[in-house]
Amino acid sequence: MTPALLVLEDGRVFHGAAYGAEGETFGEMVFNTGMTGYQETLTDPSYARQIVAMTSPHIGNTGINGEDPESGRIQVAGYVVREPARVASNWRATGSLGSALREQGVVGIAIPGTRALTRHLRDRGAMRAGVFSGTAAEPGVEALLERVRQSPSMEGADLARDVSTTEPYVVPAEGQKRFTVAAVDLGIKAMTPHRLALRGCEVHILPAASTTAEILALEPDGVFFSNGPGDPAAAGYAVDALKGVLDAGTPFFGICFGNQIFGRALGLGTYKLRFGHRGVNQPVQDRASGRVHISAHNHGFAVDAPKDGPFDTPYGPAEVTHVNLNDGCVEGLRLLERPAFSVQYHPEAAAGPHDASGLFDHFCELMGGSE
Repeated sequence: MTPALLVLEDGRVFHGAAYGAEGETFGEMVFNTGMTGYQETLTDPSYARQIVAMTSPHIGNTGINGEDPESGRIQVAGYVVREPARVASNWRATGSLGSALREQGVVGIAIPGTRALTRHLRDRGAMRAGVFSGTAAEPGVEALLERVRQSPSMEGADLARDVSTTEPYVVPAEGQKRFTVAAVDLGIKAMTPHRLALRGCEVHILPAASTTAEILALEPDGVFFSNGPGDPAAAGYAVDALKGVLDAGTPFFGICFGNQIFGRALGLGTYKLRFGHRGVNQPVQDRASGRVHISAHNHGFAVDAPKDGPFDTPYGPAEVTHVNLNDGCVEGLRLLERPAFSVQYHPEAAAGPHDASGLFDHFCELMGGSE
């Protein structure tokens, strides 16, 4: 096996073996706590420019297939695992994970210390990193560390336009069409328009930088802003477009990055979390009902909003609807006098959990004119 190095910007170094493509890659070092869904994680555009470490020790057991990807390619900048599967074993498998990583040029590393890496990131926070294998590792640790420290930070990064579709396209409704939805692709996952289509929505996917006029030209029954990568403070174009949608009173639903854009459109700030939420086991409480959803997450930024009651916005009063029970982070917002709401987590959730799938039904209720 080819030796490889994982170099963190604070100087911590992990030694291992090359996994996937050999070479070098740079990105923000994060960890994902999911025990399933590694193919969905790898193909989620929200992971653009991130090196993802999996806390589950065995990765690749079920191989890969053509049905589960959330986009047309692997999106992560790099991949860190403990023990890659030697054999892919699943009736749906069409290939191995290692082969897919090599074919798509994704540089990875297998290290014995993914637990130590995760604990380090939980203590120090997400940080820049690089993976180096083969001749790319030859300059030595000090030279590689300097290159890591010169790589771009996630703060201030406008990545939504990099991963968004360049041309509009349509996902047709399944069965009878009930609604037309304009979905702004900030890094949308394939499962999201599928969940809407199952509910009779014809979903028009639009590029990230679409203007209010372009969105409303579709005469949609509702507008959706998707998940996506990067710093919401750098996506002012999306904030401006959403302000126009809110001015028009069109029903709105946002997920993840879309939640952060909604918050900024309401005049709130956003901030970078210490190590983010990435996995499929985050407990989120609905403040109105007290019900707790176990939910899927992938975000490194959050909305800074008052949690002690309604607050004023240019569009009337709003409130925080959901909070994370692990750290108190804001997980949902809604306007009280207009049909607009958002959540920080993923109700479309492939490979799961599906506790929050009813949020798509609520969006349809808003488009149908009921609360």
